[in-house]
Amino acid sequence: MRAPLSISARLLPFLAIAACARGPAAPGVGGPGAAAVPARTQVEDVRREMYALADDSMQGRYTGSPGMERAARYLAGIFREIGVQPAGEDGYFQRMPLAWTRQGGERVPRLLGAWADTAAVPAADRAVGINVVGIVPGTDPELREQVVLIDAHYDHLGTAGFGYQCHRAGADTVCNGADDDASGDVAVLEIARELRRGPPPKRTVIFLLTTGEEVGLLGTRWYIQHPARPLERMVANMEIEMIGRPDSLAGGGGRAWLTGFERSTMGEMLASAGIPIVADPRPGEHFFERSDNIAFAQRGIPAHTLSSFNLHGDYHTAADGPERIDYEHMLRVVRAAAGAARLLADGPAPVWKPGGRP
Repeated sequence: MRAPLSISARLLPFLAIAACARGPAAPGVGGPGAAAVPARTQVEDVRREMYALADDSMQGRYTGSPGMERAARYLAGIFREIGVQPAGEDGYFQRMPLAWTRQGGERVPRLLGAWADTAAVPAADRAVGINVVGIVPGTDPELREQVVLIDAHYDHLGTAGFGYQCHRAGADTVCNGADDDASGDVAVLEIARELRRGPPPKRTVIFLLTTGEEVGLLGTRWYIQHPARPLERMVANMEIEMIGRPDSLAGGGGRAWLTGFERSTMGEMLASAGIPIVADPRPGEHFFERSDNIAFAQRGIPAHTLSSFNLHGDYHTAADGPERIDYEHMLRVVRAAAGAARLLADGPAPVWKPGGRP
């Protein structure tokens, strides 16, 4: 039986990364002539991207809708600005065939098995989903064929009367999905930016922003069938979901929790390196099984979700807007997640504990 992972010589080089994730050093550290610290993600970056993704113009980013397409173009533009290489079949876009169905008067997109299947769908019921995929190739001769996936879902519930179970808040009918999961998307963008600012990663890192999570993991299911790199090369998946508000059970501002912490060595590896995370404090909610990571975990890949969801009452309502985000908290979690991603890209690969694989 594998003993719990502890700090070892293999982890020591990454403690400095974790220290950076906790925040910048005090002014003057290092003395005159010390190397300049690279620019880092700031709260203004997080706020700007959050307000763009969770704006009413995105119409709740409902899968298959014009708002989804608008959000996908925005996300691809940020990847291009950062210098992340495109990894879709059409630049950064990985398109998938959908068909509209009706459920209780609402339109729910259904994933088709192949593009040829659209021939059997009336033209008015056809739709297209879009994943946004970027890649930073690894450079280590021994590790560059291995893949780390950093992901979040960018779809949400649309608008009351058109989307899926979008609950209005007073006169507001747009479910903007700021915490769920524009916060995760912003984190993925900024993790990519921070990774590009530093030395090239040893492992290849794929950044995936999926559609269709809210309606059955549609984008993730399509990606698994059409991966940017073979799934057998993927050694770890860290998803980011709902980090826009602090959770007192995780320790408050700047701290997060990891779903399925006890299942693999990932959580202990990150915590041992100083990443401010704890185990999921609400295992009864089954969050490990409730997001995109589960689809990868079921294929044998150590896959977990980083979150600080505190069960706030704005969940899946039009009240989940960008004005309710705690941006200082979110910035700290984004920086911590960037340190975690660097550790996964350059450090030991996590493994399942006995009985931990679902």
